[in-house]
Amino acid sequence: MGANWGAGFHAPPTGSVDAQAYDRYIGRWSRLFVPTLLAAAEVRVGYRVLDVATGTGEAALAATEVVGDSGVIVGADISVAMLLAAAGRMARPPFVPVVADGQFLPFRDSTFDAILCHLGLMFFPDPSRGLAEARRVLRPGRCMSVCVISTAERAPMWGILADTLGRYLPSRARELQLSFALATPGRLADLLAHASFQDIRVEAITCEGSYASFDEYWATIESGTGLLPQAYCTLPFASRAEVRDAVRERLGRFEHNGRLVMSLEMLIAVGRA
Repeated sequence: MGANWGAGFHAPPTGSVDAQAYDRYIGRWSRLFVPTLLAAAEVRVGYRVLDVATGTGEAALAATEVVGDSGVIVGADISVAMLLAAAGRMARPPFVPVVADGQFLPFRDSTFDAILCHLGLMFFPDPSRGLAEARRVLRPGRCMSVCVISTAERAPMWGILADTLGRYLPSRARELQLSFALATPGRLADLLAHASFQDIRVEAITCEGSYASFDEYWATIESGTGLLPQAYCTLPFASRAEVRDAVRERLGRFEHNGRLVMSLEMLIAVGRA
């Protein structure tokens, strides 16, 4: 038995994306790193910004507040369902959703003042191609910033689940570990250099978050929204119970007075065109 993922892995193969469920699963963590991501890309008032693999628009939403009414945020994603969820969150008008594969961007050379890619690059079949395309559409002298998840050990809320699910879905084990595919700072820097970026920097950033209980955490998995939750929901009921028990035991070291308190490390890389 295996998961049937939609375009971009995180969206379901059919139907819409539950933006609130996705926020509880990913957004509550990913938004902690958005200010650093925007600062690294040097986003300014009036900028034309491209958010590659925008998903439900976490980075794009924050960027709209920075660029103001005179700027534009283009959110590109391979998943129509994700773009619809992102557009539904935007209260300000400068957000333009575009259905596009990040490896083949439908924009002219030197179109954008800044480019963001928040938790998307590691899912590209060819990250090098994606970065080359971003470099092509970025104006000379301007910056692209990329955020990827560090190692599975430094992202226990997802790493432990991915490892456990891999034992039940061995044929999909590689896909279940894609979240951590670019966890080596040296590799990320090399990819940016290969795409002809300059002034490259890669920094490991750690943020802490918590859940009121294991049950609150597990509800984000039961929602079936996102790569790992979708895979979990394909399992038979008995197997799902076993996965839950195994994950709970391994997360036990993070429990403090009933709360789950965890740290998450991400890598934020920046390069200048």
